Amino acid sequence: MLNRIAGIDFGTSNSSVGIFCNGKPDLLDINGEGTAVPSAIFYPDEGVEAAFGKRAVSQYTQGVEGRLLRSLKSVLGTSLMLEKTQVRNRRVAFSDIIEDYFIFLNTQLAQQTNQPVDSVVLGRPVHFVDNDQKRDAQAQEQLAVIARNAGFEHIEFQLEPIAAALHYESTLAKEELVVIVDIGGGTADFSVLRLSPEQHAKADRKDDILTTMGIHIGGTDFDRLLSLHSVMPSLGYGSLVQGTTRALPGSLYFDLATWHKIPLLYQRQVQAKVQQMLLDAQQRRPVQALKTIIDERLGHSLARAVELGKIKLSEHTETDIQLLNDEQMLIDVAVTRTDMQLAIENDVEKLRACVAQGLSEALLSPADVVNVFYTGGSSGVPYLRSVFEQMMPQARHTQGDAFGSVCLGLTIDAARRFA
Repeated sequence: MLNRIAGIDFGTSNSSVGIFCNGKPDLLDINGEGTAVPSAIFYPDEGVEAAFGKRAVSQYTQGVEGRLLRSLKSVLGTSLMLEKTQVRNRRVAFSDIIEDYFIFLNTQLAQQTNQPVDSVVLGRPVHFVDNDQKRDAQAQEQLAVIARNAGFEHIEFQLEPIAAALHYESTLAKEELVVIVDIGGGTADFSVLRLSPEQHAKADRKDDILTTMGIHIGGTDFDRLLSLHSVMPSLGYGSLVQGTTRALPGSLYFDLATWHKIPLLYQRQVQAKVQQMLLDAQQRRPVQALKTIIDERLGHSLARAVELGKIKLSEHTETDIQLLNDEQMLIDVAVTRTDMQLAIENDVEKLRACVAQGLSEALLSPADVVNVFYTGGSSGVPYLRSVFEQMMPQARHTQGDAFGSVCLGLTIDAARRFA
């Protein structure tokens, strides 16, 4: 029976799948690409086979003609779920695109377990949509329908920070008061729990969850902010219309810096808008580079370059963000950790305030926290870590499996619910 259950962490940037094997949770190697693969789909113009994960990104970056879609989770609960986008020669609903990705994950499960997997616990953020319970519930229901259409019969949900806590708890020797910091691609989720080895086998842990908090800020927001702060000015962002003190329109730059909005730029009316910006610009060379990026559909390549720059700044104090096209250097910008801090400090303050409010509501102080457990791909950003270490200086600060802790916890939860 345990072979027919799974945990799925469908993330904004990356996704993971877990099964219960030999008495413990285990992450699947998805399509030979590793245990965490990009939440990406590429629909080539020629042929009918879509590509997923790293292969999707690879085909796009190699110049295969087609359509790349990423950050699909960000669409749940938004008005975009009611819209369709151009794929090949037809208009396709975003719900159908996400369903294709879930069918891919379910197919991987069936192939590796040698039988259909019909029961799954899906991770969900504390809030799909901030400050809107109706749309938040709608987002979860949309995801449930998608999973059901993809072949899963029994579907349950678990909060992602609670799932990470279940995985961390399996390593404990004694009780701890823990803050789980889960910062993924699209959301930041926090929970404060009392964890212990004695309680680990219990299915109902409501009494041990002191509070949960969440806010719609994640790694893709850090990408966007870094891009707007350090990269988009080299494409004309903030520069003036000739003969005036008025800046060029900024909305296009915001869309170009936002993963899930990039596909919306590849339309004739946008190309016409960029052409007019080129004619109006006081400095035309940067806007010409912008036009090339739009015309050549290099938006995702630019976003990936910014993302890699952000990642490198976790290890180095300075790096270069570059975009090359046919030996033409469209972007070549040096960025530092200080640039990163300036770009994201307002959002990091919102994250800190979210945790502070949660501790206060639970009638706890930072001094009560024994350990801060980090998971999620963006939890290791140095500036963010320094802010939380200053906030809770007496606690241990432990880095979990950035891309695996949530999925392992979801798989533990699935074993409890469906066994």
